[in-house]
Amino acid sequence: MQAERLPFSVRVVRSEADLHKAVHVRHSAYARHVPVFAESLRAPEAYDTMDGVVVLLAESKLDGSPLGTMRIQTNAHRPLTLEQSVDLPDWLRSRPLAEATRLGVGERVQGRAVKTILFKAFYLYCVQQQIEWMVISARTPIDRQYERLLFSDVDPARGYIPLPHVGNLPHRILSFEVGTAEERWAANRHPLFDFIFRTHHLDIDLGGPAPAKSAWGGNFATPTPRMAM
Repeated sequence: MQAERLPFSVRVVRSEADLHKAVHVRHSAYARHVPVFAESLRAPEAYDTMDGVVVLLAESKLDGSPLGTMRIQTNAHRPLTLEQSVDLPDWLRSRPLAEATRLGVGERVQGRAVKTILFKAFYLYCVQQQIEWMVISARTPIDRQYERLLFSDVDPARGYIPLPHVGNLPHRILSFEVGTAEERWAANRHPLFDFIFRTHHLDIDLGGPAPAKSAWGGNFATPTPRMAM
């Protein structure tokens, strides 16, 4: 495995200042595409500091400016956010899950690279926390990006469905099996295979404790401690 440095870093938010950086880039990103909904994202949300949740922040090494963010929630403590609006099938709901929400990147040239590294950080966090399935809700055209990453519809017959918890915007519900990811990407000769599985990105810092049993008996990890506010 080769090591690679990036012009930016990705780390878990651990302070109020870091969270406000993440919120700033989150709001700016949503404002470009869904400006009405973005008005509700000007301030931190309750989910940002709940147990079982981490917020990732991508920052420029040059000046410390925020470049991207993603929020990850496991179902170790409560159902996933998207379960406010849709019922997951039993085969999925009963497993260790993690949902990525509030993905946002800046408009700079390196925005695509930031988004790809945030996905890799999401995947690595799931491996670290012994998560079996990554789950996301995606509006068009972002859903096509997840398809290219080999996510698939939880229920292909449902297609796009309005989700009340995100302003009734139509989304697809997609999932990705963590344990078979490397095998599936290799079989598909995915162009990002080496980037994800054969490159150690030294600038991804997830921190966090070692995996442990969750309160309900699943093979979960105790999520990274919440930031001091």
